[in-house]
Amino acid sequence: MHILHKLKFVFPLLVLLIMFSCNDDSDSGSETIKLGDPTISIRLVDAPGDYEAVNIEIIDVMIKMDSDNDDDNGWTSLEVNDEIVNLLDFTGGFSKVLVEKFPIPAGTLSQMRLVLGDGNTIVIKDSNDEDETFDLKTPSGQQSGLKVKVNEEVEEGYTYDFIIDFDVEKSIVRAGNSGNIILKPVLYATLEKSSGIIKGTVLPADVLSKVSVLIDDNDTPDPEDDIVISAMTDENGAFALWGVPAGTYNVMVTPLNKDTDYSYGIALDVVVVNGETITIADPIELMLKTGSISGKISGLADGVVATVSINDDAASSVETDENGDYLLEKIVPGSYTIIVSATGYVTQNIDIVLEPNEEELVNATLVLVP
Repeated sequence: MHILHKLKFVFPLLVLLIMFSCNDDSDSGSETIKLGDPTISIRLVDAPGDYEAVNIEIIDVMIKMDSDNDDDNGWTSLEVNDEIVNLLDFTGGFSKVLVEKFPIPAGTLSQMRLVLGDGNTIVIKDSNDEDETFDLKTPSGQQSGLKVKVNEEVEEGYTYDFIIDFDVEKSIVRAGNSGNIILKPVLYATLEKSSGIIKGTVLPADVLSKVSVLIDDNDTPDPEDDIVISAMTDENGAFALWGVPAGTYNVMVTPLNKDTDYSYGIALDVVVVNGETITIADPIELMLKTGSISGKISGLADGVVATVSINDDAASSVETDENGDYLLEKIVPGSYTIIVSATGYVTQNIDIVLEPNEEELVNATLVLVP
């Protein structure tokens, strides 16, 4: 059985996380193929972005055996069909098979590269909420393909199944004032048997959301350096996170539409096992955005403060300041009774309905107990 390798590479145009393993007879959870040429399979999945479509032209996937040279000699085509695919189609567990059990020679698999054509476009909503299509410019350095060093021993009788996760959000760059939108692909690649799949659903199902797990923050405060595996929910709220290394993760869910009434959802301590699909039993529920209640309490004598509380689950309560002002924050939307009280004054009860993300203003005047 191979030892799991985790190799990280940072390139000007892409970041690749490569993890390797393969099957053998001693691994009870693996399958072996008949002796002969090893084979390689590659499927494409998408880490989402907030666009209507991201269409890329895939010309080929190529490998180089037994050579770390950066020249263009010695590459072998895996005979991928030239086609344009919309990366945003790969939601809810769908993926695109690029290469399926293609025979390759034994030896050292030194490098791989994904070759893109010029037919790359992006569809974005304009100010009138109409779809507008733009060309995705590809830097000249990508014409020969997106390369990554692998340096993995390939042996007879093994199959190597890779997942390429195309991070759309990090791959689309707006070029200053030129108006150009540039494709600088950020890819993560894992070997399927050296990782797991997390599946689940999100409620409400009709809120299109991004689901993600943090794999590695690279020990820096910059989120751009983070290695994150993510996916979008489909029309049924379903999602699948492919290529997640073994470990325990918090699965985060955030709506793509920032103007929605919902903030986020989370599933804690999801355990991933290599080679297995983990299904989160209960739907991850998005929480409504919290609101606030504020105002001024009048009628108080100098030095007297009032207590303002509500009948929520947290029994939220604050005291007024020297000017009679108060603020209750991070209140879950719902129907509440506000209770305003002060020693020697008649308590007031005020019923309100707090909407998501609402800043409710409630003033009151207290009178002395007769």
